[in-house]
Amino acid sequence: MFQLIKEQIVDADAQAVWSFVSNPNNLSKITPSHMGFHIKTKPLPKAVYAGCMIEYTVKPLLGIPLNWITEITVVEEGVYFVDEQRKGPYKMWHHEHFIEQRDGKVYMKDIISYIPPFGILGKFLNWLFIRKQLDQIFKYREEAIKQYL
Repeated sequence: MFQLIKEQIVDADAQAVWSFVSNPNNLSKITPSHMGFHIKTKPLPKAVYAGCMIEYTVKPLLGIPLNWITEITVVEEGVYFVDEQRKGPYKMWHHEHFIEQRDGKVYMKDIISYIPPFGILGKFLNWLFIRKQLDQIFKYREEAIKQYL
């Protein structure tokens, strides 16, 4: 299993940050366009809730569309939520989203635990490009969140 941890300080009110990141309608705003991200679930709720299922397509490699279904498994309103892959490109994907007000600032932290597909080959692919692509996606998200908030 691999883990990616990203933390950023957001210059906004904690409630505004929570409202933005917990609204699945904003996913496309914080995903790079080259990923071909398209939400298939209609209508989407205005906020995540435990048991919420979201289906979308993404094109992470060579423009090949992949179906991905995530379930929101845990929500503590205003504090954190977890999404887990139910169907998709990874053998396992567990993404924790935290919002914390501390020292007069709002910290947003993502902890992504994942297992690439294809066993030992997946470990090589992670080294070769998966981890780099995830780093790029979360760097993009950091900039997009600064822009929107």
